[in-house]
Amino acid sequence: MNTQAETFDFQVETRQLLQLMINSIYSDKDLFLRELVSNASDALDKIRLERFHDNGLDVDTSNLHIEIAIDPAARTLTIQDNGIGMSRAEVVDLIGKIANSGTADFMREFKERQDADADASTGAGTGTEELIGRFGVGFYSSFMVADKVTLLTRRAGQSEATRWESSGEGTYTLEGVDSAPQGTAVTLHLKPADPEDRLFDYTEPRKIREIVSRYSDFITWPIQMAPVPTGAAGQDGEDGEDSVQPVGLETINSRRALWGRPGSEVTDADYSELYKRISHDWTDPLETIRLNIEGTLQYQALLFLPQHASPDLFTQGTKHGVQLYVSRVFVMDNCEALMPNYLRFVRGVVDSADLALNVSREILQQDRQIEAMRKRLTKKVLTTVKEMAAKRPQKYATFWKEFGRVVKEGLLEDFSNRDAVLEVCSFETTRDAEASTTLREYVQRMGEGQEHVYYMTGESRVAIENSPYMEAFKAKEVEVLLLTDPIDEIWVDAIPEFEGKHFQSIAKGDVDLDGKDEAGDDTERAQQEEQFAGMLSWLGMVLKNDVKEVRLSSRLTVSPACVVGDTHDATPALINMYRAMGQHLPQAKRILELNPRHPLVSGLRTAQAERPQDARLAQTGELLYSLALLAEGGQLEDPSRFVQLVADQVGQSL
Repeated sequence: MNTQAETFDFQVETRQLLQLMINSIYSDKDLFLRELVSNASDALDKIRLERFHDNGLDVDTSNLHIEIAIDPAARTLTIQDNGIGMSRAEVVDLIGKIANSGTADFMREFKERQDADADASTGAGTGTEELIGRFGVGFYSSFMVADKVTLLTRRAGQSEATRWESSGEGTYTLEGVDSAPQGTAVTLHLKPADPEDRLFDYTEPRKIREIVSRYSDFITWPIQMAPVPTGAAGQDGEDGEDSVQPVGLETINSRRALWGRPGSEVTDADYSELYKRISHDWTDPLETIRLNIEGTLQYQALLFLPQHASPDLFTQGTKHGVQLYVSRVFVMDNCEALMPNYLRFVRGVVDSADLALNVSREILQQDRQIEAMRKRLTKKVLTTVKEMAAKRPQKYATFWKEFGRVVKEGLLEDFSNRDAVLEVCSFETTRDAEASTTLREYVQRMGEGQEHVYYMTGESRVAIENSPYMEAFKAKEVEVLLLTDPIDEIWVDAIPEFEGKHFQSIAKGDVDLDGKDEAGDDTERAQQEEQFAGMLSWLGMVLKNDVKEVRLSSRLTVSPACVVGDTHDATPALINMYRAMGQHLPQAKRILELNPRHPLVSGLRTAQAERPQDARLAQTGELLYSLALLAEGGQLEDPSRFVQLVADQVGQSL
């Protein structure tokens, strides 16, 4: 016999807390269904576990499932399971009391956390996510979409059921019920649809399928939808009478969580289907990565490396990251916390039952578990790329062409994995116009006595290869890395060496190939220094506003001059890059190097010695400096001055 319903008042603070949960915690009203389905799934897990531990428990576990029933005429939506259910005491404890451990304290702390999140100046990193796990309020998300909620539940093994009902305002009722199915049924008396407030019509089967597909598709238990009479809610048959659909339940979730199945049971086609679904890419993935971690922290990951970079890969503000599931329940689409920015092209799924989530399941708690997962996932991706380079070079070549530029950002962002990132990088070199090389391969090919990894940055391979700085290296057949990505200008200054070999720009500092300069042995070099001493000193005075020093070059064989920086000076390209970003780097004076064997340089030395007062020689020196700037692709400070000097010099030669 049913007992009389008892009415209970919410405490004032509890009523306020309920409104807070309804209006402030969840950003998407569709999430109510995810929460109720997740609660039902938990109940099914619990009854299976309890039945395993208690063989004498009189319950039927042969057809465990979740059922969703829509009644458009009554505007109700019911989510029902045949799981563990609840006793009256459990209903009072778990449902009747939202905040049985201090409502006022929770509300005060929640408000403080919201204020801290909104105040960017705090910098403390202690926001609402630190309230994670304090309350299980997913059930109360129902009131975002319902004017009234009715819960009917019977605990497995007990005969009496309990009905709980509330409009989410001042009161709720409890009553005993003689008979009810095992498990829990939650019936929502839905509010009118309001598309402007993103409150959709949840009596639409298509909308329910959409939410289940997005958030609960991989839940282990079948989620079944009861047929809706075609005559319901104005959907009458042609004769005006209600027609009846065949009785039966339709399973609307796939239950095919590939990451939870043995690899031997999953085909490449299965992987491709999942990749296309989560990435919205119509091509197959380039590489599939599986990871199953067991121990103190247990989680599974199924990651994909795409074949092509997305158009927004370098667009600022673009969301990235893998999908996050907790016990196969979808939680977050772009979980940046689990994947570093320089691996933002990686797609996939990470699923764990051990993560701590906040009350809405929407924000991850930033704790050691998350950091541990991020580190493991990052290392797995880098290891896979390294293995690709060694065993599947064609795939690696495709990968590096599409994503190499973004991977190199890790050389600046991820100090702990810097060596691992360097290992998977490859670069164009002067050795082969068609093939790139890794740093390890470069080092293995270094000639006897070579102490540096030589490189040059520039806009293109052609520009670098035709640069005056390359002349001595071509003559001696010394391999040079050709770095043409903008990020190369930055990381080469941040990383001093690889495997004990220091990086050396061929456009900065002194270059001494094989311990000899281009002019010959040390004796010949000393003779040249003596012969050109006067001319170098004179030209240094002529160009004192432009250069810090004029010296003989060991890197030129064809060109008359080049302009180089000191070893630790910023390159002009790097300075321009920072200026474009609104940052100012001081422009240090550079060094003018002269090729003593070039006719222009040797002729200028002779003329200056014979006619030290000839003003036209100073103009020739200016031209020499301007030509060096143009040869490296630089810009002249006064182009009109250069044009006038050229015109004068040509005119005098006629």
